[in-house]
Amino acid sequence: MSTFKDEVLSRRTFAIISHPDAGKTTLTEKLLLFGGAIRDAGTVKGKKTGKYATSDWMEIEKQRGISVTSSVMQFEYNQAKINILDTPGHQDFSEDTYRTLTAVDSAVMIIDSAKGIEDQTLKLFKVCRMRGIPIFTFINKLDRQGKMPLELLAELEEVMGIESYPMNWPIGMGKEFLGIYDRFNNRIEQFRVDEEDRFLELNDEGEINEDHSLKQSGLYEQTLEEIMLLNEAGNEFSRDRIASGDLTPVFFGSALTNFGVQTFLESYLQFAPSPQPRESTVGEINPLTEDFSGFIFKIQANMNPAHRDRIAFLRICSGKFERGMSVNIPRLGKQVKLAQSTQFMADDRSTVNEAVSGDIIGIYDPGTYQIGDTLTSDKNGFQFEKLPQFTPELFVRVTAKNVMKQKHFHKGIQQLVQEGAIQLFKTVKTDEYLLGAVGQLQFEVFEHRMKNEYNTEVLMERLGSKIARWVEGEDNYDNLSSSRSLLVKDRYEHQVFLFENDFALRWFQDKNPDVPLYNPMDQQQQ
Repeated sequence: MSTFKDEVLSRRTFAIISHPDAGKTTLTEKLLLFGGAIRDAGTVKGKKTGKYATSDWMEIEKQRGISVTSSVMQFEYNQAKINILDTPGHQDFSEDTYRTLTAVDSAVMIIDSAKGIEDQTLKLFKVCRMRGIPIFTFINKLDRQGKMPLELLAELEEVMGIESYPMNWPIGMGKEFLGIYDRFNNRIEQFRVDEEDRFLELNDEGEINEDHSLKQSGLYEQTLEEIMLLNEAGNEFSRDRIASGDLTPVFFGSALTNFGVQTFLESYLQFAPSPQPRESTVGEINPLTEDFSGFIFKIQANMNPAHRDRIAFLRICSGKFERGMSVNIPRLGKQVKLAQSTQFMADDRSTVNEAVSGDIIGIYDPGTYQIGDTLTSDKNGFQFEKLPQFTPELFVRVTAKNVMKQKHFHKGIQQLVQEGAIQLFKTVKTDEYLLGAVGQLQFEVFEHRMKNEYNTEVLMERLGSKIARWVEGEDNYDNLSSSRSLLVKDRYEHQVFLFENDFALRWFQDKNPDVPLYNPMDQQQQ
C-alpha cells in the first residue's frame, strides 16, 4: 500500500501552452497514447476519418479543429500519475488559459519550428514567468523544413528572456530529418527506423562507436560540431534553475509522427515538480498536509448535453479527497457535501472515489460555486489567492430571438456566464443584457452553444470596443450615465462604466474626479 505522501509525490500536473496550430492537441494525444489512456490518436487534421482529438469535446471544436475550452486528462506512466490540462490556443480564450495556469505546477511550451515564437505563446509564457513555474519547451514539426535550431534557441532566449538547455539536438530537418542527438541520455534516436534500431549508444566522446551508415552523412558531422559548440558556449544544466523557472530544458521532435515524444515525457517526469505549496490568507499551504483543501478554477456547463449538467473543476492543494465528504466554502460560510465527483479523459468521465494533492477532479455544481472558490475541511475557512479577473474589451447587446423562449434564454446566459469566458452586464436604466468578452470568437461560441445546448437563438447587436472601469463603493452614479460613458451593473451588482474610448475616459475623470474608478487587472498585477 502506498502512503498518502507517496501518492502526492507521484503527481505531475502541467498545462500545455502554445500558439494555435503549433501542435498542442496532437502532442497531448501522443502523451495519452503512451499512458495507455487511448489506443488510437486522432489528430486534428484527420477530420475526414471521423476521428477527433480526445481533448476536443465540444461540437464547435470538432467543426473548426480548434480548442476553445481547457480539457483535463489523467493517465499513469512509469509510476507517475500525470494530470494534463490542454488549454485553448486561440487568443480569444486566453482568459480561460490564464486561470488554468493557476492550477498547475509546471508548463510545457510548444513551438512550431517553422514559425518560432508567436504572440500567443509569448503572452502565456509571461504568465508562467510571473508565477515562477518551471517551463519545458518542445520544438515541434522537425519533420518539416523550419528555422535553424541555433536560430530558434537564440529567439527563445532573446524574445522570452529565459535561458535554455537543449536536452537533445536535431540531426537535419524536413525531408533530411534523420533523428535527434540525445545529449541527456548520451544516445542517438533515429527517425523512421524499426523499433529495435531506434537508439544508437554513444561512446565517452559522444560519438557512434561502430560503423554505421549515419556516420557517412554530412548532417551527422554538422551535428557533432553544433554539439561541441553547445557544450563549450551553451548554458550549464541546472536542476535548481529549471525548478525556479529560470532555465527551460528544450526538446526537439515531431508530435505528428510521434517522434521524440516518449524521450520528452521520460525526461519531463524526472525534472518536473510534484505538487507545490499554495499561498493563502493564512500563509503557505503544504500539499502534504492531511487537511483537505482546493480551489475551483473553471466551471463548464453541459459537458453531457443529455443531462444539462454543470461541472466545477477543482485543483486539490492539500489532503485527500473522498467522495461524499463535507467541505466548507468560506465565501458562503456554508458546508456542502461532495457526492458526485468525476475524473476526466476529455468527455469520457468516470466516478472518482479518492484523489490527493495535485489532482484535478470535477464536482457536480448545482449553481453553488464560483470561479476562485476555496473548498476546505478547515472550519476556520482560509482562502487561496484570488484568480485573475479580466477586463472585457468587446461588447454586444443580446436578446432572445423568440420571446417565448425567455426561460431558456435566461437559464443559458446564467450558466454560460458562470464559466467565465464571457461577462454579463445589465444597463442600469433599461435592464438590457450586455455581454463583454476579450475576443470575438467568444461571442460566436456563446451563440452556437445557446442554440445547440439551450435551444434558443439569440440576436446580438455589436456595440464595438469599450473601456470598462469598475466603481468602488456603493454611491449611486445613475445621473452620470451617457452614450459615451454608459453605466451598467455586473452580475454581482457592482457598478461599471463603459467608456467609448480613451478620450471619453479621460474627459469623465477630469469632470468627475471624485468618482473612484478602477481596472481589476491593475489590482491583480500589484
